Amino acid sequence: MAGIDRLRVTTYNIHKCRGLDRRVSPERIVAVLREIDADVIALQEVVCVQGQEDQHDQAHFIARQLGMDFRLGENRQLAGAAYGNVVISRYPIAFARNHDISIAGREQRGCLRVDIDLHGRHLLHVYNVHLGTSFFERRHQARQLLTEDILVNGGHAGPRLLLGDFNEWTRGLASRLLAEHFDCADLRLHLGRTRTYPGILPVMHLDHIYFDDDLRLQGGALHRSPAALIASDHLPIVADFQLIDP
Repeated sequence: MAGIDRLRVTTYNIHKCRGLDRRVSPERIVAVLREIDADVIALQEVVCVQGQEDQHDQAHFIARQLGMDFRLGENRQLAGAAYGNVVISRYPIAFARNHDISIAGREQRGCLRVDIDLHGRHLLHVYNVHLGTSFFERRHQARQLLTEDILVNGGHAGPRLLLGDFNEWTRGLASRLLAEHFDCADLRLHLGRTRTYPGILPVMHLDHIYFDDDLRLQGGALHRSPAALIASDHLPIVADFQLIDP
């Protein structure tokens, strides 16, 4: 199969598939993702009840409807269901590991690493994260991410993507630390706006896409379709990359 030159990625906090109308609808999330047509999808706040394939197992349902591979990074149990981050991929997933970045006394949080085989040409390392809501919590979690066990890994043999909901609406320490190691998909260069939360009238820029030098940003967008404006309390961010030959 021919090599892959371009890659579309998106990050989307789906708020347990609960829309601004309070209705839980994985089908609506699927409709938004079909509009975007991304190759790699990072979802946060996903609820999964094992053994069910309807709205109660949201990761399996969404991936199956899209005909794509997926991995779940469970961070905690929510009313008996697995709850955490999910990566969905058009290409085969070769490896997955969920890193615990929780802080004592705060909600359990994780960073899901997924290695995606881009037809043997590249191994893409995707990190899907949902940081905490406390300022001091995020500072600690950013430092955890930038360790040899997670992001600063000498064994990486391919480009890295770090994306998700960073819960940082100002340029705090977490953003500054990550910017020292990665480029960031700055939507202002492509769309003139970056705010993603709350969806229908966003006032905060919580969601980000970081990447390293093996990926060249071609374009970015804040997806604001009628479906996206109601499907969750966040809006999806979309970025298009060109893969640089290894």
